[in-house]
Amino acid sequence: MASLQQLVDYCDKRTRRAAFRDFPGAHNGLQVANDGRVTRIGAAVDAGLVPFERAAERGVDFLLVHHGLFWGGVQPLTGPVYSRFAALVRGNCAVYSSHLPLDAHDELGNNVILARQLGLKPKRQFLPHEGEFIGWIAPNKLKRSQLCARLEELYPRVTTIDCGPAVPKQVAFCSGSGNSAVPQLVAAGVDTLITGELREEWFNYAEEHRLNLICCGHYATEVHGVKALAAELAKKFHLPWEFIETDNPL
Repeated sequence: MASLQQLVDYCDKRTRRAAFRDFPGAHNGLQVANDGRVTRIGAAVDAGLVPFERAAERGVDFLLVHHGLFWGGVQPLTGPVYSRFAALVRGNCAVYSSHLPLDAHDELGNNVILARQLGLKPKRQFLPHEGEFIGWIAPNKLKRSQLCARLEELYPRVTTIDCGPAVPKQVAFCSGSGNSAVPQLVAAGVDTLITGELREEWFNYAEEHRLNLICCGHYATEVHGVKALAAELAKKFHLPWEFIETDNPL
C-alpha cells in the first residue's frame, strides 16, 4: 500500500507536469481523489464510464489516463457525466491525467516509445507548444516498406500516404493527432511522419512536398506513455498494475 499523495508527487515530478502549458481542457495532474490510499494501479488512454467501471471491477484505486475528464469544459453532473464520477466514487478510484507531458517525455513518452518500437533512436525534439517540444525526430536507414511492415505488425490499422522517399532519412513522431505537425516537417528537414490520425487535406500537401505520412490510430499510438508510467510507479511503490483497454478503433 502507498499513499495517494506519494504517487501524485512522483508523477508530477517525473512528467515535469508544471513545465507544460497544455490545452485548456487537459488539466494535467490529480483530477479526482480517493480515500488517500493506493493498492492497485491502472492505466487507460481515455477518461470515460467504461474504463472507470472496468477499473473499479478490477480493484484499481489509482488510474492514470492520457485524456482526462475535463476536455468538454464545465458540465453539469447529470447523465453520463454524473455516471462517470459516480463510478469513481463507488470504486474509491483516483484519476491522474497526463497529456502533453506523456507525449513529450524523453523516456516514458508516446513518441520515443513509438520510435524505439521501430529500432530508431530519437535525436531531436520537434513541434513546439507553449515553450515545450512535444514530438521527436529520429534518423533512419530502413526502407519505407520495412517501417510500414513493422508498424502493421504492431498496430491493427495502418494507413500510409507514400509520397516521400522510399528510404526516409528523417522520421518524425507525433502521437495522437498529427495535424499540427505536418506543416512543420519540411522546415525541420523531415520527409516522413508517423502519427495517429490526420485530416484529409494533408494528402495533397504530402504530394506537393514529397512526404510520407503514416497513421496508426489516435488511441493506439497513445497507449504507451500511461503504460510506461504505470509500470514505473508499480515497481517503485511495489504495487500491481494493469492496462484498462477499450475497443476504440479511432
